[in-house]
Amino acid sequence: MTGRERRSEVREALQERFARDSICWGCGQANPEGLRLRSFPDGDEVVAEWTPGPNHHSFPGILNGGIIGTLLDCQCNWCAAHYFMRVRELDHPPVTVTAEYTVRLERPTPSDAPVHLRARIAEAGERKVVVEAELSSGGERTATCSGTFVAIGTDHPAHGTR
Repeated sequence: MTGRERRSEVREALQERFARDSICWGCGQANPEGLRLRSFPDGDEVVAEWTPGPNHHSFPGILNGGIIGTLLDCQCNWCAAHYFMRVRELDHPPVTVTAEYTVRLERPTPSDAPVHLRARIAEAGERKVVVEAELSSGGERTATCSGTFVAIGTDHPAHGTR
């Protein structure tokens, strides 16, 4: 474990700071059944470390692809929200939603060790961004993601859920 990872365990994640009551299955801190992903700004990226449990397998020793997709979706969404907060100079990120995303599973991801996620803005517009991300295990990239994420208004059903 690096010093950066140790610091991330004691500092407040974006989800804890801005969405403590979120019930999102992937990143909601108020969902005791969920994955409870914790994401942290790191320069122009948003990073996370997450440790699979015994109920996250697809095959013995292999992390389920749907869980990988959920982790990448949430990580990208928080990267988008953090980006909009920074560029708009807000004290709280806007609610963002996934418009589309594609996950590429490059190789099996072991489920017996933590996975690391990194997301960065690839293209930026006024209300939507394209985010690219990767998931790695044991220092090897096992999955990538590219998606479009949109900052929503108060008329959207997801507004007020964060």
